[in-house]
Amino acid sequence: MRVSDAIVGRQSVRAFCPDKPVADTVIDGLLEIAGRAPSGSNIQPWQVYVVRGEHKARITEACSKRYLAGDEGSPEYFYYPQSWREPYIGRRRQTGFGLYGLLGIDRHDTPAVQAYRVLNYQFFGAPVALFFTIDRDMEQGSWVDYGMFLQSLMLAAREQGLETCAQAAFCPYYDTVMPLLGAPSEQMLVCGMSVGYADPEAVINDYRTPRLTVDAFRTRLG
Repeated sequence: MRVSDAIVGRQSVRAFCPDKPVADTVIDGLLEIAGRAPSGSNIQPWQVYVVRGEHKARITEACSKRYLAGDEGSPEYFYYPQSWREPYIGRRRQTGFGLYGLLGIDRHDTPAVQAYRVLNYQFFGAPVALFFTIDRDMEQGSWVDYGMFLQSLMLAAREQGLETCAQAAFCPYYDTVMPLLGAPSEQMLVCGMSVGYADPEAVINDYRTPRLTVDAFRTRLG
């Protein structure tokens, strides 16, 4: 697969084939490739937990229970802006309306919205869950490096016929997830990720987010 095809074809898959396993050797191979991502002074600030089976089930049960109980949690860092404004809030709403519209869910139908959103904590049926952590004393540059690592991993997965969904949804429940991972207190949760084979019959996987034209974000000087 060409790099450009992997990038353009990548999407956040929200329905996986739970009965199609992904071997540890495959996951390790993807991580080895992703580990070639650049990082300032080559400090490589990433730590990865590969979670399956009962360990994954315990995280699903605990996080789903908190979500369905109305517990919004409290993340250690804010992924989104604390004060939304245009054009960003409009783009966010467009994505949400598109997803719910495709699924036939009225966004005011709280039970239906909850039934869909809780799938986050079930890893959308993926057989493998990844959790990414970073040492607390790392600064913003290392978080930029981490983004390149995650992108490299997601693109490498596509070469193997796999798809992914990076998930910040677990961050508000870090105080549940991190102990279940056995992660040390000096690490903090960056995000989770579902990995597996996309369900070709799932309507939700037909959804594609719109993207800006180059003219909308490019400035030429000289």
